Amino acid sequence: MGHRPSQPARPPRLPTTEAAVTAIREIADEYRLEVTVSDDIGADQTSRRTSAGAFTVLDADGSLPHEAFVELGGSPAVTVQVFPEDDAKITVDGVEFADVPRDAVPAFLRSVYGGLAHVKARFFPPGQWLVVPLPGDETYKELVFRGALSPWMARNVR
Repeated sequence: MGHRPSQPARPPRLPTTEAAVTAIREIADEYRLEVTVSDDIGADQTSRRTSAGAFTVLDADGSLPHEAFVELGGSPAVTVQVFPEDDAKITVDGVEFADVPRDAVPAFLRSVYGGLAHVKARFFPPGQWLVVPLPGDETYKELVFRGALSPWMARNVR
């Protein structure tokens, strides 16, 4: 009997915007954070459907797009905009992470609130990046603009 290397655990599938919002609410409960959710439902309401005509609710394929904006209280300041196209934009203390797969949102938030996210400072070329590591060797990095280092980020410089 041979030894088979273990595969990294895949994140749970979040097939809908509502499933992602439910997962975010569970994380907020886990970390005792306030959560505010606003929903936009219908092609004429979601931000990426700018070509939809007035009062056009369904997409061309007959689906009903659902987008949610979630604001989490506490430090750091985090917002999550969940899009119908299976991705999200997560903003951490003003630093935007665009195109995060919807399935990766819970792991991303756990990394931020669990103390794994940090700021990496480089001397050459000079700059600071907010680094959010996820299980399975996936990492998200975004540049922190000069003067935009929040107190939370300053405490997490490595």
